[in-house]
Amino acid sequence: MEHVMTNINLSKSTNLLEFDPYEYELHDVKEPELFREMFPYSEIPKTAFNYRHVPMNMQEDIFITDTTFRDGQQSRAPYTPQQMTDIFKMLHRLGGRNGMIRQTEFFVYSENDRRAIEKCMELGYEFPEITTWIRASKKDFELVKNIGIKETGILVSCSDHHIFNKMGLDRKKAMDKYLGIVSECINAGLRPRCHFEDITRADFYGFVVPFAIALRKLSEESGVPVKIRACDTMGYGISYPGVALPRSVPGIIYGLQHYAGISGDMLEWHGHNDFYKGVVNAATAWLYGAGAVNCSLLGIGERTGNVPLEAMVFEYASLKGTLNGMDTTVITELAEYISKETNYDLPPMTPFVGRNFNTTRAGIHADGLMKDEEIYNIFDTGKLLGRPPLVAVSQTSGLAGIACWINSYYRLTGDKAIDKKHPTVQKIKDWSDNEYNNGRITVISDDELVSLVEKYGI
Repeated sequence: MEHVMTNINLSKSTNLLEFDPYEYELHDVKEPELFREMFPYSEIPKTAFNYRHVPMNMQEDIFITDTTFRDGQQSRAPYTPQQMTDIFKMLHRLGGRNGMIRQTEFFVYSENDRRAIEKCMELGYEFPEITTWIRASKKDFELVKNIGIKETGILVSCSDHHIFNKMGLDRKKAMDKYLGIVSECINAGLRPRCHFEDITRADFYGFVVPFAIALRKLSEESGVPVKIRACDTMGYGISYPGVALPRSVPGIIYGLQHYAGISGDMLEWHGHNDFYKGVVNAATAWLYGAGAVNCSLLGIGERTGNVPLEAMVFEYASLKGTLNGMDTTVITELAEYISKETNYDLPPMTPFVGRNFNTTRAGIHADGLMKDEEIYNIFDTGKLLGRPPLVAVSQTSGLAGIACWINSYYRLTGDKAIDKKHPTVQKIKDWSDNEYNNGRITVISDDELVSLVEKYGI
């Protein structure tokens, strides 16, 4: 690896004199580095440790960016222009006056996508800012430079899997190609956002850092901010302290700041959920200095999906102690809209939005829920999501479960609420026991329970 000596400098982030012995330059290898010991392909990827720890460095201003209309459309039927406009309006309300949902990105390849951009731009919202996404080609660049947006994402794949085996280039040719497109973007008056695809399988010091340095210098020369989106395209990122690069999320974010000089407000994290690590990796990126995490609604996206936007709303509130103007009740509206209007089959156990996320079936849990909903509810879901806790009646619900369902469904509170000793509760329990004794295996529907309550009275 080639390197040159650098000077001692005063860090703006730590306010300390820091001595970095090396400034990393492009390592233009003849053969691709695929990290086969870590990614053997015929085996489960290895989690290797080098015990290097880096400091947490959360930015004062952290926020969410959205890819519902870009990556979120890559694994489902396309949204119509009207559906995208409706969802865009709800994203605006969810993000609130402080623009916590700072940006959203659109494809520009189809007439539907371009029409959706026009309809959303006509609304005149400051947030989410409308941006686009293109591949690193002049043909794609022509599609976006005259449509009125101020920022576009550019795909700049950075692992040797992509550079050598997909594009048939070497690292120098890839970097030169990318820098050329970014320069054209700047010259056209647009802000580039460079999507470092497959960063968790890339040679971090041999390509990622030198490329990021080149982008920073290009930004400094032009006076145009250049963002970097670190894309964990295959979900290989690991949040554990001391994990070796290229899989270390803390190492990637720290390295882009410390070795490449990229400020936190110019850094985004974009993760996938292939190994169930999407949310924790995104939160880790925030903790170690990325200003933004990129998400899609309901986590819908390529393969196992992206980081769910609704999850990071609550993660933000947990880390910062405030919602900063976000309206979380819109999350329920969005989930219902996407499910009903686009026929999306939302898994019932999905946190915050699934049908069963705050529904209990066990009788002993229902008994506790009747006495104090806080015992078995994660927070005040009625206030924050417009969804009070529910009880599903099944063979394990017991008298308490039936009474809890009646009180929840008919909104009976205080003196009007019934308990498990009410005669109607016992009659429904007898009917339920008979159903399951005769071989029933499904939960009892709301319609059935309503009919029974109307029959026996409350």
